[in-house]
Amino acid sequence: MAKHTLLIANRGEIAMRIVRACVKLGHDFACVYTAADAQSGHVRLARTLGGPERLFRISSYQDPSEILAVADAAGATAVHPGYGFFAEDFRFARRVVERKRPLIFIGPSWTLVRDLGDKINTKRIARAHGVPTIPGSDRPIYDEMEAVELAQTIFAFQNDQGIAEGCVLVKASAGGGGMGIEEVYDLDTFRSVYRRIRNYAKRNLSDEGVLIEQRIFDFNHLEVQVVAERGGKNAVHLGTRNCSVQSLGRQKRIEVAPGFDPASQTYAFDAAGVLDAITRHSVNMSLQVGYDNVGTWEWIVTPRGEPFLMEVNTRIQVENGVSGVTSRIAGRPDSTDGVDVIAEQIRLGLGEPLGYTQQDVSFAGVGIEYRILAEDPADRFTPCLGRIEAFGWQSEPWLQVFTQVPTLDHGDQPYEIPMDFDPNLALGIVWGQSLDEAGKRGAEFLNGLVLQGTDTRGEPLRTNVAFLLNRTQTLLHF
Repeated sequence: MAKHTLLIANRGEIAMRIVRACVKLGHDFACVYTAADAQSGHVRLARTLGGPERLFRISSYQDPSEILAVADAAGATAVHPGYGFFAEDFRFARRVVERKRPLIFIGPSWTLVRDLGDKINTKRIARAHGVPTIPGSDRPIYDEMEAVELAQTIFAFQNDQGIAEGCVLVKASAGGGGMGIEEVYDLDTFRSVYRRIRNYAKRNLSDEGVLIEQRIFDFNHLEVQVVAERGGKNAVHLGTRNCSVQSLGRQKRIEVAPGFDPASQTYAFDAAGVLDAITRHSVNMSLQVGYDNVGTWEWIVTPRGEPFLMEVNTRIQVENGVSGVTSRIAGRPDSTDGVDVIAEQIRLGLGEPLGYTQQDVSFAGVGIEYRILAEDPADRFTPCLGRIEAFGWQSEPWLQVFTQVPTLDHGDQPYEIPMDFDPNLALGIVWGQSLDEAGKRGAEFLNGLVLQGTDTRGEPLRTNVAFLLNRTQTLLHF
């Protein structure tokens, strides 16, 4: 196909992976960076693989006009948003493709980004296609009697599930954060809470609509990686992953593929059947809506094995690599050790056909992805800023490490952790024939990781490595 130049509208490890995917596919690239990111690995890599003319300094990653001005200056024909920033901004995606000098947006069509980016709308679409969603409203409720009837239904459903103390979430449909949401544990207090949230929403959000949902406890968070071609006629999944190891703020810290492991774990439900159901529902829904790039269908699974679709992420995700490392495509020698999901995203985004069916996709072994951050899990995962003075790991054939931080020995110029962004330092992905082998290899990687530095007060830099090591012992335990 024609050679393209991709403007990479992102930073850090994801920008580095996009650069490598471009080179692998024979396309040119251009990278942007801010002053805070002058030491970042994506700057060094772009300079090494493309030369200084492939680098453009900008004031902000969040200024669309500046990003698109760089795209024009670089002669770009496409824009890859990575994740975060503009990745799920349908207005940006629309602007990219409808400007006077149109570009290709490497992601789904902007209408899909818009329609699936609205969680209420996604629930409505899912239900229309028979996809199970969290019990509750799929539209704002303005009538109190209707709200009470819905709450009664949800409490009855929870009682059938064997939940002793059911809980209903009452949320302002227009937003509002913590002040716009309350938990209700009995029907007697529901009316007063509903009125309070409705009045809050009317007063602060100019929309008194309220959402009523079941509050689900002790669930597992699973994801399905979907890959689809332009036109939305062909789609496959690259398996499942379990993202249940999270921080207090529901930020993922470890992901495991596949999402359950019936071969080594005992579940109180048909785990294989659940994985089959969520992959089938995800691919069917993607075909129904005409999804046309890489995307993730996010699910929660109750302790009784009931899956409910939460949302659809219309972008590449941080954890794409853990699905890739366990996936294989028949007839594709480049997938012998796993599928490069980002390369697939670019290839399909530029209009190439999928070229394989679900029958051509197979899965091998178990993958574990560790998100290594400068944070203190003992102090509510508080970010830790400072500098890294030593950083390295032992290379292994079963290990991939993605990081914007340079490998450092004591005495090298330290790497200053940028204060402008989350303190994500690296992603480590290990593979094993089984969950047990992958876990042992993960522990070996974490135990051998050299990561030392000082925080802004001159004290030893705190990281989440010990937390990750501890949680490795109980992966996929429901």
